[in-house]
Amino acid sequence: MSTSPIISLTGIRKVFTTDEVETHALADIHLEIHKGEYVAISGPSGCGKSTLLSILGLLDAPTSGGYTLNGKEVSNLTLAQRARIRNREIGFIFQSFNLIGDLTVFENVALPLAYRGVPPGERRASALKALEVVGMSHRVNHYPAQLSGGQQQRVAVARAMGGRPSILLADEPTGNLDSSNGETVMGLLKDLHRDGSTICMVTHDQRFTQAADRNIHLFDGRVVAEASLQTA
Repeated sequence: MSTSPIISLTGIRKVFTTDEVETHALADIHLEIHKGEYVAISGPSGCGKSTLLSILGLLDAPTSGGYTLNGKEVSNLTLAQRARIRNREIGFIFQSFNLIGDLTVFENVALPLAYRGVPPGERRASALKALEVVGMSHRVNHYPAQLSGGQQQRVAVARAMGGRPSILLADEPTGNLDSSNGETVMGLLKDLHRDGSTICMVTHDQRFTQAADRNIHLFDGRVVAEASLQTA
């Protein structure tokens, strides 16, 4: 792993205000993630895991604090600037798959590349390669409704990795899967990590936490424990 962190958070706070009631979701978060690292974020429901991942993925902005991604300060960018960086540098894997129902498997994986302006030939090659890696080459012309949950999540992994992002963010990627399909998806993430991908995963499942290099444990919006994990 490189000495310079790909992600650096300094004093991140997130406060939600509704009807004059303040909810402190995150408080004084300091975190570094290095290139090629596999980090798990764990903790009980409501502790701030998904809020933290949304900030890491530029889907939300912190109330205060600094966020540096690939050496660039990104916490105060405009929505358009954040969307551009998100499209080019971050891959997302969601618990609910988030595939577009009226697009084929191939079209779902190729769509983010089209938004990026990748030429059609290169876009096709990248999408097909990603689908081959996750074992879904034989389903390129199928629609999400024709796939099992496990197959949909494999397509979601292919979509996330198709553009070779700087970091993959996974939010409970096995949450809607049975144990067998969950193990398959975790195996895919482990293979991607072995090939050099940087992964940050939110999970409540301690079995899957053990796959990471490091576990960050949140409680009431704060980092209360951090442990390096021995991986095979």
